[in-house]
Amino acid sequence: MTIPTPPPGPEPLRETIARHGLDARKALGQHFLLDPGITARIAGLAGDLAGQNVVEVGPGPGGLTRALLDSEAGRVVAVEVDTRAVAIITELASRAGGRLEVIEADAMRLDLTTLCPAPRQVIANLPYNVGTPLLVGWLRQAAAWTRLTLMFQQEVAERICAAPGSAHYGRLGVLAQWTCRCGVLMHIPPGAFSPPPKVHSAVVGLIPHAHQPDAALFRAMEQVTAAAFGQRRKMLRGALKPLGGESLLAEAGIDGSRRAETLDIAEFDRLARLHMRRAAA
Repeated sequence: MTIPTPPPGPEPLRETIARHGLDARKALGQHFLLDPGITARIAGLAGDLAGQNVVEVGPGPGGLTRALLDSEAGRVVAVEVDTRAVAIITELASRAGGRLEVIEADAMRLDLTTLCPAPRQVIANLPYNVGTPLLVGWLRQAAAWTRLTLMFQQEVAERICAAPGSAHYGRLGVLAQWTCRCGVLMHIPPGAFSPPPKVHSAVVGLIPHAHQPDAALFRAMEQVTAAAFGQRRKMLRGALKPLGGESLLAEAGIDGSRRAETLDIAEFDRLARLHMRRAAA
């Protein structure tokens, strides 16, 4: 089927979607954000983009991509797995004067730091079904990013930013706050999307700390938090038994009768460093 030639300037996103026959697919976690006011605000939440290279994951029909191109970003790299959406973003790239590169690939299989030089950011409305694993992968490389501005389901956003002792505090929050300064920047209702999801969404800003753990320490933290939160109802002496249990906790100065959700980031850091040293001994 021949796709009609696009008009010379930007057309409304709904018309672009209709022209390409781009229906949102549940299997890809797609919910398209069409309001240019909202996409412009998300781009603005990323701070001053002058001289920054931006990676966008899952651009879909390109609403946020348009906003990024309207910003001062030096270059935008759009990573999209859906061939139908790639055609739309490629069309947009043809009018972007070389500032937009389109890569058809699964972001889960890519090292995004290889796509553009520093300083670099990720700004994305992430597909709901892969948002969390993508974030954890980027946290492993937090030193490579100036900032991450990401949209998630609201529940995931709350987990990322949750304080110790709160209902949403868990492994994801520890990893995120250990490596970054985190905050919920914006809430977005279901009606802003096409089709509307069943849940609210939120934009989270993550600014990496100046000092980052090396790969061995990050692995140790992943192991400690997986064990600690894997059995939330257990006291730490039981949950951490495979990693040393009482002995590890005593060396860290932490009461073994406590539960994982009561530990702050500094206490998890102590446990991870001790576990790493023990594993290397």
